Amino acid sequence: MEIHQLKTFVVVAREGSITRASERLGLSQPAVSAQIKAIEDTLGLALFERTARGMSLTADGQRLLAKAEQTLGAHQELIDEAKRIKGRLTGKLRLGTASNSSPDVLGRLLTTLAERCPEVDVALQHVTSREIVTGLRDGRLDAGFYNEAGEPDAELTTLEVARFGTYLAAPLGLVPASRPLDWAALAELSWIFPTASRCCGRAAENLFEMHRIRPKRVIDIDRESVTRTLIAGGVGVGLLHADTAKDAEAQGEVELVCESEKQVRVLFAHLATRSQDPLVSAVTSIVQHAPDREV
Repeated sequence: MEIHQLKTFVVVAREGSITRASERLGLSQPAVSAQIKAIEDTLGLALFERTARGMSLTADGQRLLAKAEQTLGAHQELIDEAKRIKGRLTGKLRLGTASNSSPDVLGRLLTTLAERCPEVDVALQHVTSREIVTGLRDGRLDAGFYNEAGEPDAELTTLEVARFGTYLAAPLGLVPASRPLDWAALAELSWIFPTASRCCGRAAENLFEMHRIRPKRVIDIDRESVTRTLIAGGVGVGLLHADTAKDAEAQGEVELVCESEKQVRVLFAHLATRSQDPLVSAVTSIVQHAPDREV
């Protein structure tokens, strides 16, 4: 017995008429009658009594009607569940985030993702901007927030979510307050910054190119908290993110020598080749429409 035949049986039973049932089903009256006969032949039971007033259920028909309605209900539930499964996002999102990478936007993303896609598991990794870009390229990360002082890789699709400045900071009293700055003298000092980073590393290179200097000694540190401590301890000058720099200045730890002219962009990124990936696409849409975006 086919589902469409079962539906015909239920509709005829409810309408009590072949004519009205054919109108509801969009079938001809002979087609409806043929389906009822096929059901009765298959079951070996008379389900209806044909009278002048229409179709009346027999006792056997009455007993089978409830089961038929339950079966149709279960069939519809199966279809509905299949639709939900087809349109539902599942799996694991491997998400990277670097320091200062717009925690408000990240928080909004994680909250919204949990509400809309509860079956998506998020593995959040706090790493450097360089590690995020590398992770996106080699497939260890699906998406990430990272800091970029230059141009993003052509392989990536990026969305700017915020910007912040960077400052050249120095130990108290080390750099004369007179202006213009003596960049040649600054080049004689030790410089502290993460040389390979896409944030302070590139910001430092921009300063070197602009003022045509090259420090004699560079201390490669990839943790801003350590950089701050070393500058405050008199080891040398270095690059700090704006919030960290201003806090260190307010605490009397350092002096701010100058601000980099080019701001650092906080980018949400994924491989361009994964733009059609359902999970990546959904996450990008959430970030794009996040109310906490600063740009």
